[in-house]
Amino acid sequence: MTDLLELDGEVLQDYWSAALDWVRDAAAESGARRLLDLGAGTGTGAIGLARRFPVAEVIAVDVEPGSLELLRDKAAGLGLGDRVRAVAANLDEGWPDLGVLDVTWASMSLHHLADPGRVLGEVLAATRPGGVIAVAEFAEQLRFLPDNLGFGRPGFEDRVASVRAAAHAEVMPTLGSEWAPRLADAGWEVTGEREFVIDLRPPADSPGRAANAGEYARVWFDRLSRGLADRLDSGDVATLDALLDRDSPQFLLKRGDLWLHGSRTVTLARRP
Repeated sequence: MTDLLELDGEVLQDYWSAALDWVRDAAAESGARRLLDLGAGTGTGAIGLARRFPVAEVIAVDVEPGSLELLRDKAAGLGLGDRVRAVAANLDEGWPDLGVLDVTWASMSLHHLADPGRVLGEVLAATRPGGVIAVAEFAEQLRFLPDNLGFGRPGFEDRVASVRAAAHAEVMPTLGSEWAPRLADAGWEVTGEREFVIDLRPPADSPGRAANAGEYARVWFDRLSRGLADRLDSGDVATLDALLDRDSPQFLLKRGDLWLHGSRTVTLARRP
């Protein structure tokens, strides 16, 4: 996931900036000093929080040591190493001692947990009264391709999305959940919800940004080919292979019609 997480932060930087700004504004009057990035990955959220709360400590928790090592290196390189602390923990095995929290950011992480309701309750218990939690989730999966690719059977990405959704439902039943009722059930007071629309057509006059968008699409579909290709029919497997073949004229990074679009929802809540 490391490459995909890094590209998500780079390519969707407008979304990340707007979402984290909203969290900052929601917590502006709270005097937040200790923040948690729950399921921090490679640190887009943790570093963004550290920049927006310049005197706060940010605790970045994740189960993957490799992602946390990259996070530590990035924070140190940006001069934030003294304020961003990486903690390796499997939250399915219990809540680590993180002290009292003011703000928690959980981006596309709660659906990976076996019992997210329990963890939301544990975050609540660790949060001071008036503290804030923000949960970000896919409202709509990212899409990259037109319906008609110019080869293969039209509707390829629609079928891929259906396959992904079915496979994920088997192992992550809360993926795509509405988190407001789950937060309320855990004892939080929901204060707001906002949908952030992602609509990114890589500009022809920005080769670097276009290349990053193409690479994001390539990594996305490469993960699909390694995890879900056996659920696709032979025609769609051939289409997927062509999109990932660097020698093919249909290779994703050679296409000029990529369009990254979808949406993410951020739900805000406070501890009463």
